[in-house]
Amino acid sequence: MPIDYHTHNYRCGHAVGQLEEYILSAIDKGMEQIGLSDHMPLLHLKNEEHPDIAMTMEELPRYVEECLSLKEKYKGRIEVRVGLEGDYVEGYEEQIEAIVNGYPWDYVIGSVHFLGTWDVTDFRQVHKWEGRNVTEAYAQYYDAIGKAAATGFYDYIGHIDAIKRFGYKPEEDVTELEEAALQAVKKHDLAFELNAAGFYAPCKEMYPSLSILERAKAYDIPVTYGSDAHHPEKVGQKAADARTMLKNVGYTHIATFAERKRKMKPF
Repeated sequence: MPIDYHTHNYRCGHAVGQLEEYILSAIDKGMEQIGLSDHMPLLHLKNEEHPDIAMTMEELPRYVEECLSLKEKYKGRIEVRVGLEGDYVEGYEEQIEAIVNGYPWDYVIGSVHFLGTWDVTDFRQVHKWEGRNVTEAYAQYYDAIGKAAATGFYDYIGHIDAIKRFGYKPEEDVTELEEAALQAVKKHDLAFELNAAGFYAPCKEMYPSLSILERAKAYDIPVTYGSDAHHPEKVGQKAADARTMLKNVGYTHIATFAERKRKMKPF
């Protein structure tokens, strides 16, 4: 892959490495573009109670400043894109919008991690699945994806089926829920990502599943690629597999972003 648009760094508390290390890793791997996209500060939880989920609000301007500085430093060697993984949390749209509009992002990823205060992607919270109606959780999750797409805050949807991370699957068919989410992405002219991190999770497959990827292609929804690297060495992880997967379902171009504008790039 010539790009990787989903990376994290030490600021979020659960990744390691400096921003510059991620850029150098991308250069070593021959990439043309590297996206820096750390987690947006928590809005509905107290950072001091959850210090290892996202960067603090105080760190946000420092993060942007460092990204912009590195973008300039590495001009001519690699195109650095300044991004943010902007959690969608229902009821906090005004605060999210202020962050999205307050900085010169190249792109903002719309991701759903939280159902209320439950982070469905956090291995330390897997016990919260116990006694829960799995289908209802999936319905709540995909409803949030649709609402995120409708906000206009985001450029693409991140790991669209991350609800499957720990292998909990509903007994009922949830195709209609997935379809509604995909149709929302299409309606609001967003892209989505093929995210490699799922391969290393208990679900053992990328986000999204092949089935969702095929339907996204049928809807002609633009796709991008992200490693979701939490360590510099993970930049570009499973990129060759991602490329093959995309080619096999008929994709020939990948979405790139600059100054919140999408441009399709052949790969």
